Amino acid sequence: MAKGYNAAIASNPVSSFACIGGGLFGLDISSMSGVLNNDAYMNFFGNPNPNQQGAIVAAMPAGSFFGALLVTKLADLFGRKRIVILSGWIWVLGSILQCAAANRGMLVAGRVISGLSVGIASAVVPIYQSEITAPSIRGRIVAMQQWSITWGILLQYFVEFGCSYINGNASFRIPWGLQMIPAIILSLGMVVFPESPRWLIDHGRKQEALQILADLHGGGNTNDELVQLEYAEICDQVEFERTQGAKSYMDLLKPGIFRRVGLGASLQMWSQLSGMNIMMYYIVYVFQGAGLTGRRGNLIADSVQYVLNVALTVPAIIYIDKWGRRPMLVIGTLFMGFWLFLVGGLQGRFGAWGTVNDAPVWVITGHESVTRAIIVCSYLFVCSFAVTMGPVSWTYPAEIFPMRVRAKAVSVSTAANWLFNFALAWAVPPGLSTIAYRTYFIFGTFNFAACIHIFFCFPETAGRTLEEVEEIFQQGHIFTAWNISRDVGKKNFEEVVKGAKGMDDVHHVESIEEKA
Repeated sequence: MAKGYNAAIASNPVSSFACIGGGLFGLDISSMSGVLNNDAYMNFFGNPNPNQQGAIVAAMPAGSFFGALLVTKLADLFGRKRIVILSGWIWVLGSILQCAAANRGMLVAGRVISGLSVGIASAVVPIYQSEITAPSIRGRIVAMQQWSITWGILLQYFVEFGCSYINGNASFRIPWGLQMIPAIILSLGMVVFPESPRWLIDHGRKQEALQILADLHGGGNTNDELVQLEYAEICDQVEFERTQGAKSYMDLLKPGIFRRVGLGASLQMWSQLSGMNIMMYYIVYVFQGAGLTGRRGNLIADSVQYVLNVALTVPAIIYIDKWGRRPMLVIGTLFMGFWLFLVGGLQGRFGAWGTVNDAPVWVITGHESVTRAIIVCSYLFVCSFAVTMGPVSWTYPAEIFPMRVRAKAVSVSTAANWLFNFALAWAVPPGLSTIAYRTYFIFGTFNFAACIHIFFCFPETAGRTLEEVEEIFQQGHIFTAWNISRDVGKKNFEEVVKGAKGMDDVHHVESIEEKA
């Protein structure tokens, strides 16, 4: 442990511990969705109307937006590992404020602070994971970020469900207090994990980086050929990137980089416009409109959706590097759009304006088969997202940027996620209470638009090292991404050796010229 980490734990790919940071977002989703029909919560906070409730929910992604942007400086200055640890302690502070909230203002403040934590973690964790894992499993490890989100949603929801049997304010305060436990585990547990070797090399700590690479991929042997080659490749790439200019936001506007920033940010935007997090936050409202009445019945139906979300993310994690990013995104957006149009069509055909809990709701009454069909379509929508868009939306942005801009570019991409999350979280409750079933058509259309954009513009990145991804974007094909073969950028052992030797020769010549 003198190294500052435990090599045996860190070298185990199953122990992708940092992804607990993603679970914090899941905890927040359920901490709100589980109280929307809680009488104690509604009474204590003055029965917030749809606009007010939207503002309360949107406070978290508002904080996340700024948290994601903070990563641009923090992760480059202090390292990936330390910022993951920091995010956990910020979450604890936010949870304390929410648990002790005496009014809406204090609740919103706590949610903004928790959001700051989620924004930081959601940007830095994929970077950290992508930089310490082998390319053959990188997609799976980074995709665990999404799986941890689904587990956070599920576990917190069952805590909310159990506490719903408690009378009084403890029914929502206890879950809000318990959600700080995973963050404490995250911050303490990250102590036994190493810093990113790419970040260490970028900061002149090459010997530490070599030892970490050896512990991660070579059984601790720093002389292992593959470890030496990976080390040389990273050093060469970092050195090359240093010559391209200063580390600033202007780098994101350079040719070749700006295209990738657009891809990363737009993918995060589409993941929000797909409507998935609305289905998570406001599933209570969705099932109310479908005609599912009774608080316990609604909670049970909601929990089934969250279980499916966890279960269907598993195949994506296992096969993401085999299936590829492009097919998963194209197929997923098509299916999600289809299910949302079905929900909207059924709602429009069989629903009418009614009143639920003294509030106007477009609701279906007297059509049990239609109610069940809408619930099933909602489940299928969630399954479609979980097995496609969910994991890829975190994996893709983390692997398409060069080292010199990776932290800044990923944080901008993630900030786009939170910006749209904020807007939708606030807008959907008023939307459902005014334009009703048409809301589903809007999100369905977004999914079809995403499908077209992805098909034309998103190249495949599965199976490449972060350095090999550079060659993919050198191919061009900005609007014909399907023309980029899945073999582009891949190198065999001999090609890597030859490339490393070539770089050594270049450095040797440069050294002679400098002496001359």
